[in-house]
Order: sequence, then C-alpha cells, then structure tokens
Amino acid sequence: MEYKHLLLSVDGRVATVTINRPDKGNSLSPEVLTEIRDLFTELSGREDISVVVFTGGERYFSAGFDLNEIRKLEKSANEEYVALFHQAYRAIYFCSQPVICAVGGPAIAGGFDLTMMCDIRYASERAKFGQREIALSLTPIMDPLWRIIGMGRAREVAMTGRIYDTREAEQMGYVSRVFAKDALLSSVAEIAQGMADFNRDCLKETKQLANTVSHQDPDSAMRIQEWLFRSYIGSEDNHRRIDALQAELAARQKK
Repeated sequence: MEYKHLLLSVDGRVATVTINRPDKGNSLSPEVLTEIRDLFTELSGREDISVVVFTGGERYFSAGFDLNEIRKLEKSANEEYVALFHQAYRAIYFCSQPVICAVGGPAIAGGFDLTMMCDIRYASERAKFGQREIALSLTPIMDPLWRIIGMGRAREVAMTGRIYDTREAEQMGYVSRVFAKDALLSSVAEIAQGMADFNRDCLKETKQLANTVSHQDPDSAMRIQEWLFRSYIGSEDNHRRIDALQAELAARQKK
C-alpha cells in the first residue's frame, strides 16, 4: 500500500515506521491515524517482520491532535474521528511484534498516547512528554499508562497536564533509556536488530505474556508462565541456541 504521511523501511527483520508530517509537527489528522491503523495492522500479519520501530525522526515525534480538525467537530458528530484514534491505538498495542518507540522530539497529547501503546520507549535528550488532554477539556488515556508508571504517577501526568523532559520520564520509568540527540535512531536500530535475532514466536509470546499477566491473579499468572516455558524448553531452536552460546563461551575462555 502507498502511504502519504508514513514512511516504511525494512532492514532484515526490523520494520521502521516514521510519521512524516514535519510541516505540522507530525500532528495527528484523520489521514495520519488511518494510515497508522492500516500499516500496523498490515505489519502485524507479516511473517518476515520480528520487531517494529515507531518514530517521528530525530527532531519530532508528534505534537498530538490536529487542533484544526478537532475544532471542526461537534459533540453530536465526533464518533468517526474518536474511533480512528482508538483504532490506531489498538493497532499498535495489539501488534503481534514488539513495538519500540523512538522519541526524538515532543510527544504531546495524542502523540504521547501513541508512545504509551508501544512496548518499549527510548528517547533522545530533546524529547518531551505531556498528556495535555485535560488542558483541552478532554479526558485522557489512563490505561495502559498506569500499568507503566503506576496509578499515583499516572494521575499526576493526566490531571496536571504538565510537560516532562526526558530525564523525568526516565526517572518515572516511562522511558527505558535516553540517548544523545541525533544518536537516537542509530542506537535504537542496533537494539532492534539484536532483538530481531531472537526466536520470532518467542518474542510474540513474551509480548502477549506481558499483556496477559497484569490481568491475572498470581497463581494464574504463574501457571501461564509455566505452560509457556514448558512449550519452548527442549525445542530444536532452544538446543541450537544453547549449543551456540556454549561454543561462544568456550571460544572466549581460550583467549
């Protein structure tokens, strides 16, 4: 498919999706949301892709809602636009592959919400984060935010509408690592390629496990994890990787 506002590149088993609307701060028009929904749905079904990187480039992520589009809406005629947001959110959150978010610049309101749907978040020093819905008399996305940073901190983020720099985002556990500006995409690409070398099915199962256990009581969570572990241990790929690791360790010891 052809996409107007998204760029797609594939390197090995890693797909990189870039929001490409720099003249509008990568703001989320209905067209952008439709493309995000459609592209992530397409990628989710591709057997040749193991990891997805989602970014807006080194200087942007997304300034959030396209305010000109929202201003046109009436309360009685907003269903289609609101549905588009949540379809895009769900396409990322339930994408089969792990999704790494590389945040190079501001991720505000709807842009912040997109980062929330990803499995791992990395940021550059110039990135900023803010759930600004409250300032627009809009209710925020609380789930999965509270699962990432805890309910107490999620309440602060949602109710104050404050803008956080990358260090604060890292301290609260929202961002996993911060990279120097202009080094974000190359650093994340290296991490993604390393992940893509792992067993693809095991990566998918691990993502599903992370989404599942948060809804389970401890006993049920332990049973699910036991069943999954049993289904992989002793497999041909498990044996192959053990042999490779042992050979690598033996080679190191000889040096």
